[in-house]
Amino acid sequence: MSSPVVSTRRSPRTHPGRASGTGARWALAAALLGFFVITLDALIVNVALPEIGRDFDSGITGLQWVVDGYTLLFAALLLSAGSVTDRIGARQAFGAGLIVFTAASAACGFAPNLGVLVIARLVQGAGAAVIVPASLALIREAFPDSARRARAISLWAMGGSVGAAAGPVLGGVLSEISWRTIFFVNLPVGLLALFLLTRTTRSPRRADTPFDWTGQIAAVAAMGGLTYAAIEAGAVGLTAPRVLVALLGAVAAGAVFLIAQARGRHPMVPLQLLRERTMAISASTGFALNVGFYGMIFLLSLYLQQEHGLSPLATGLAFLPMTLLTAFVSPTAAWCARTFGPRMPVITGQLVMATGLVLLCVPRASAPTWLTVMLMIPVGTGGGLAIPAVTSQLLDRVPAERAGTASGVLNTARQVGGALAVAVFGALATQHATFLHGLRTSLLTAACLLLLTTAAGLLLRPAPQQ
Repeated sequence: MSSPVVSTRRSPRTHPGRASGTGARWALAAALLGFFVITLDALIVNVALPEIGRDFDSGITGLQWVVDGYTLLFAALLLSAGSVTDRIGARQAFGAGLIVFTAASAACGFAPNLGVLVIARLVQGAGAAVIVPASLALIREAFPDSARRARAISLWAMGGSVGAAAGPVLGGVLSEISWRTIFFVNLPVGLLALFLLTRTTRSPRRADTPFDWTGQIAAVAAMGGLTYAAIEAGAVGLTAPRVLVALLGAVAAGAVFLIAQARGRHPMVPLQLLRERTMAISASTGFALNVGFYGMIFLLSLYLQQEHGLSPLATGLAFLPMTLLTAFVSPTAAWCARTFGPRMPVITGQLVMATGLVLLCVPRASAPTWLTVMLMIPVGTGGGLAIPAVTSQLLDRVPAERAGTASGVLNTARQVGGALAVAVFGALATQHATFLHGLRTSLLTAACLLLLTTAAGLLLRPAPQQ
């Protein structure tokens, strides 16, 4: 499930030189490649986790950090990345994000131990957080005409869908050579995107764009503390001193964040926005959808290889039917939202995903792999139906001047959901007698969460017709 459109908090002024056909095409190609590679990287690593664990003699706790290191910084920096883009210019921010992401990918590939790999993944996530809003701002500058811009954004989103579909399969193919190649594949893509970027015009800066330093630092500390506590609780128990300290730190940082948003001059997230029912329900829905989707992929990547004995390539191919259908469902979701309103596909998508998660818990350990492959399909298609509609539902109801902040909050909630799913479900898997028992408990937990957000979504009245 690729991320939906994320607007920057303030759209940069259109640069007249960007409207030229050739320059606009270069900008779109660079933006598409950037979004493709960061979406690819969110999924490509899962299939390679057993190989990484064997190479570094690491258990599930270390592997959780390999996944969550990327997602954590991605989520924590996404809210303020739009402000950074406006401040230094879309082209400059996109180039900086790509350089950081590509260099960190090389560091991942050459990592001599697990600690270096996790640190490099953190840096990768920071680069990815800048690339998303900067790529959209780049498209906005390149296509001042709204109709052409809408088509360009559709192509940009398709790049993310292709990256999501290709991730598990490409991860399986490359892991047959070496898990390190899953990171080296980012290098030619990143360098090509940087080359295309040199063909575009320099973006204007907006030095007066505010930046909420207190809120941003507090957000990183809160998310980091919570993720650390969830992961380590699976290894040493919930009452271990370092887990309790991490939880207390996360609570303290969260309190600082809320105070900064309530009293700061330039808050990242105005608290009155969070108090609105539509924002709260949409963010909760996005959170629950990513818990189900990314939590399932993390657990089944390990389960199919460790319990069913599949190779990395076979595991990647097992995800292919789900990821391909997920990519094709997005246009259907757009049609459903236009025809019936976004509320229907949001509710339907959540129910379909929850059903798929429950059905995955039914087969015995001896069940054939093809059955697991088939049961994954509702999980992916349900998410592919609901995610674009959630975004549409939210943007239909918030004022235009808050659209960028609202979409940023939604996507941050989604990334946090993915990170916590890996942390909490990994802990559950290690605490149960068997991996399969922990997997079932995790998937049922995700299904229950989706049913709760579905019930909350029924409280939203259909948006008035424009």
